[in-house]
Amino acid sequence: MAPTKSIIVTGCSSGIGAYCARALKAEGWRVFATVRKPEDLKGLEDDGLEALLMDYCDEASIAALVQEVLARTGGKLDALFNNGAYGQAGAVEDLPTAALREQFETNVFGWHDLTRRIVPVMRAQGHGRIVQCSSILGLLPYRWRGAYTASKYALEGLSLTLRMELDGSGVFVSLIEPGPIESKFTANSLLAVQRHIDVENSVHAKDYQRQLARLSGTGTANRNKLGPDAVYKVLLHALTAKRPRPHYLVTKPAKQGVLLKRLMPTDLFYRLMRKLD
Repeated sequence: MAPTKSIIVTGCSSGIGAYCARALKAEGWRVFATVRKPEDLKGLEDDGLEALLMDYCDEASIAALVQEVLARTGGKLDALFNNGAYGQAGAVEDLPTAALREQFETNVFGWHDLTRRIVPVMRAQGHGRIVQCSSILGLLPYRWRGAYTASKYALEGLSLTLRMELDGSGVFVSLIEPGPIESKFTANSLLAVQRHIDVENSVHAKDYQRQLARLSGTGTANRNKLGPDAVYKVLLHALTAKRPRPHYLVTKPAKQGVLLKRLMPTDLFYRLMRKLD
């Protein structure tokens, strides 16, 4: 009988993380599921997951998580799924630098910190999988999402470089690039706008109204949204394939966008992107 594989899954309070953590547990994985808030622990524990607190903006909590997980596994870990993140919406010219720093702290620096603590463990054991839940916005720019897009572009660069540097170690890095997925992501983005963007006094005030309606759920529904199971399908491949892919595109808009970028003249492609709302 094969030994139970272990994995850290971050951002498990809802959405992709919550679904994937439970699905991996059902597949026989030992899942360490992280959340930021103590009140989110019980639901995961009730489903048999080992739930732990961790905040990407808190270096001490990252260190404590790794120490606790390794103590429970005897110093081993088969996989890491970095997933917890949020999207700061708002035009670049309206974006306070402090908000951009906050976006990178969560979406890039915290992920980097956790990943660096796990890489030596995987190198020592001679195998491991690091899967980053990026975004199609890590490959294509999108208006009103400059901060989030920048953080995902940075994540793409770091992760692909790490993949090359780990070549031959038995440790693989993969990026999942979803388009629209059913989750609380848009609700959290709305909170970020309200916290940092002066909507009323912006030259983009009219455009923001449409964006805010979409984020609040009162605007036009996105017919291309898939459930988190679509992400889980490719996550499982990245975790179990003999040689996992560098990139996994999820949802029709993500696949179409990458194809169009490859086929269209650059200026024409970006003019097309400017029309998307």
